[in-house]
Amino acid sequence: MNLQISPEILQALKPFYTFSHPLLMILTLGLAFYAAYLGFQYRRMRSAEGEVKKTMIAAKYNTKHFQVGSLFLAAIILGAIGGMAVTYINNGKLFFGAHLVAGLGLAGLTAISASLSPLMQQGKEWARISHISLNFSIVGIFLWQTLTGFEIVQRILDQMSKAVA
Repeated sequence: MNLQISPEILQALKPFYTFSHPLLMILTLGLAFYAAYLGFQYRRMRSAEGEVKKTMIAAKYNTKHFQVGSLFLAAIILGAIGGMAVTYINNGKLFFGAHLVAGLGLAGLTAISASLSPLMQQGKEWARISHISLNFSIVGIFLWQTLTGFEIVQRILDQMSKAVA
């Protein structure tokens, strides 16, 4: 079976697949901040005492942090792959630049950070400190990459408006 999509259909879908990467990444940045909040609450819970600790344990910050962190990892990896795929589909090539390098770096750093989870569960403080440090770096790089992404989106919108005019 040979499945072919007509050029007209691809052209009609272009705005959707072109902007799927930026939308996913904006949501992923929000996930990063939520995961950071949950991680901070979990860290506070570890040093809390009495009723405060019981209340924080009931909130299950550790489970929520792990789940949101896992979703963040999946979204970063899919975003990196999806961004490269859309760029290649639209242009027939990838553009080597800061945005691409930062995205690949974010995917790698996020995988390393997530891989520290078993060691943190074993109580290794160096793994916890490394995880937190990596995640601060990830958020910083992600914020910078968001700015470069907005520049790319602006260029795409300019090209689209010229094509319509």
